[in-house]
Amino acid sequence: MTKTSIPSTAWPDSVRCADDGDDDVRGPGGTDSVGIATKAKAKPKKPSQFKVLMLNDDYTPMEFVVMVLKRFFNMDLEQATRVMLHVHQRGVGVCGVYPYEIAETKVNQVMDFARQNQHPLQCTLEKA
Repeated sequence: MTKTSIPSTAWPDSVRCADDGDDDVRGPGGTDSVGIATKAKAKPKKPSQFKVLMLNDDYTPMEFVVMVLKRFFNMDLEQATRVMLHVHQRGVGVCGVYPYEIAETKVNQVMDFARQNQHPLQCTLEKA
């Protein structure tokens, strides 16, 4: 295997390969220096959370609301029934809390599905 060398002019004065034959590594100003590259690790910020809310109306059947909660929010029958009754009695209920893009997608899926089935069911989102 042939050793390929990079001309020393390609490297800044303070950076040299360990085997480039130059034992006298000097930093700027001619002082001995060792550089350690550090990278600050930015802690990723947790995405903002949004509540997906379902609104009550006088026309959408309760069974349809339960089906929507099971289908789009992965609730079991008991949990879906509980949320549906909360929406029915209080006028609004939380279906789930998600990052913005997921919450927006769920709202659009529920609204599209309701329209396709000719129900006026309303779903929205708000910051948690």
